[in-house]
Formats: sequence, C-alpha cells, structure tokens
Amino acid sequence: MSQTNIPRHDWSIAEVEALFARPFSDLMFQAQTVHREHFNPNEVQVSTLLSIKTGACPEDCKYCSQSARYNTDVQKERLMEVEKVLEAAKVAKDQGSTRFCMGAGWRNPKARDMPFVLEMVKGVKALGLETCMTLGMINGGQADELQEAGLDYYNHNLDTSPEHYNSIITTRSYQDRLDTLQNVRDSGMKVCSGGIVGLGENAQDRASFLAQLANLPKHPESVPINMLVKIAGTPLADVDDLEAFDFVRCIAVARIMMPKSHVRLSAGRDAMNEQMQAMCFLAGANSIFYGCKLLTTGNPEANKDMQLFAKLGINTETVATDDIEAEQKITTAVVNQQNKELFYDAAL
Repeated sequence: MSQTNIPRHDWSIAEVEALFARPFSDLMFQAQTVHREHFNPNEVQVSTLLSIKTGACPEDCKYCSQSARYNTDVQKERLMEVEKVLEAAKVAKDQGSTRFCMGAGWRNPKARDMPFVLEMVKGVKALGLETCMTLGMINGGQADELQEAGLDYYNHNLDTSPEHYNSIITTRSYQDRLDTLQNVRDSGMKVCSGGIVGLGENAQDRASFLAQLANLPKHPESVPINMLVKIAGTPLADVDDLEAFDFVRCIAVARIMMPKSHVRLSAGRDAMNEQMQAMCFLAGANSIFYGCKLLTTGNPEANKDMQLFAKLGINTETVATDDIEAEQKITTAVVNQQNKELFYDAAL
C-alpha cells in the first residue's frame, strides 16, 4: 500500500477542498487508483432496504417525506410484522442482495419497540444475509441489544456539514448523531454513516461533511452518499439541483479519504442515467441499494441494475458466512402466527 493511501483521520477542510478542486480526470484517476488498492474494481456490494415502519416521524428534517410536520403523500404505517419482513428478506436474497437493511421512521426506538426489531434481526441473520438497521438515535444499551441479536451494521447519517446542519434539522443536534455513532462503535457493530448532497449546501459544506466522516476515530465501514430526492411538500422541494459532476466528485473524494470503506451510491440513483452511474463506479462507488424503493423514494428496478452490471462487467460482491446451515435456522417463534399479539401500531 502506498504511503498516500494509508487511512488518515486528520484531514483539514483546506485539504479536502484541494481534492475537490483537482482537474476532473486527475481526481478520477487518483480515486480509481486508491479503489484498486483495496477492492476488486469490478465488484459491487448489493443491499436491499425495507421500510419496516413508515411515516409520522416527529423530526423536522427538511428533506424527509416521513416527517409528520410536512404535508407529503406518505401515509403513516404500523410496524411490519416479523414474518412479512422475513418474506421480503428472502426475496431480496433471491434477487442477489447480500445485505438486508431495515429502516424505521422514528426519532429513536422506544423500549416497547425493541423486542420486535430484535426478532427481525435474528430472522434475517438466520437467512445468511448481513443485517443493517436504521432506527434513529440509540443509546448504549440498545446498541448492545442489537449487537447481541446479530446486527452487523447500524446506519446513522451525519447528513451534512456541522456548519449547514442547523439549516436542515433542529430537532436533534449534530452531537446527538456523533453520540449514536459512538454507541454503535462501543457495542462492536459496524458503522454505516454518510449523508446527503444537494441540500442547498455550498462546496465548503461538502468538504466539511466528508472531513467529519473521515476524521472519526475509525472510518465507517459503509459510507452512503445520497443525492437529494426532492419531495413535494417538504421545505427542500424547490432547491436547486446539484450539478452531476459535483456529485461524482463527492464519490471520488470520499473514496480517496476513506480508502477501505464501501462507498454506497445511494438515494437519487433513480434520476441518474447509466452513464452517470458508471462514472460513480469509476470514481470508487462499490455498493448500491437494489430494487424498486428506498424507504419512500424510487430506485432503479433490480433487473435494470443487472443489465447495467452486465454492460460494465460488474459482479455482485459475495458475503462470507460462518454458518453453512444458516438458512435452516429461522426459528418457529419468529415466523409462527402465535406471535401476532406482539405487533402493535408503532405510530401511536
């Protein structure tokens, strides 16, 4: 490994801005060189994301269709039943996903929520899939419970730079987000953390955002870079579009700064043509969400992803499992109808 590609945790904003300012071809070459030192450039990790509880979130994130504060088309839904989550996970696995991510529109899970999400984790894990959840803020005890149930990754995005943050969210602080990431780390789980670009931030905000991620004591194992999906009824519905090359630069700079992390081409992919997606893969993106929906926003259908992969000669990354009989270990208690009394309307 070259000296310049050893992971760093001391990036200055000026250094990051200098990366962004490089000629595009030079930046892409550097990002691709870093990428090839740590990953197979022709493999992409494939995840599926399922909303296990949608709508009625009390937070005021200005981009989010699930916030109860905005008039969007998203309807509140009860927490999904465990067996239905497992059915969706089986379909995801059959379609080629190696990681199953479950998201709930909560500020934070309540004590009454935990038994249900823990059963989901156990059931999905037993299918031989990697598991990931995003449930909002979690304390140390909740992080330990999720880790003990078998959760591999916990997602909690920083969203944007500290400087721009209060323009987007006021109901939880930046430090709240950092505290949740520390709770996840302390439990032994892997961290999935990234953010959204196109929130009306400036170029320095994008540099500051990536510096925050790269300067964590340990880089997130997964770094989702989302392009804003503008939702009618939210305060950011009419924000100016982010220039496509600026988005690709974000992918490339994230790859250079966090060389061993999976950089996920995440929300907003539905609006990207094949050429832009291919450019992002060249810039070092090596993870995607797969399928027709990301919580409440569109995403390219699975067959379209496979068609693009075929054109580019990309294969899906495999995941190792320590248990060759994992698929036979879905317990009756998880899927049995007798557990129906466990389910309640989590939106209440």
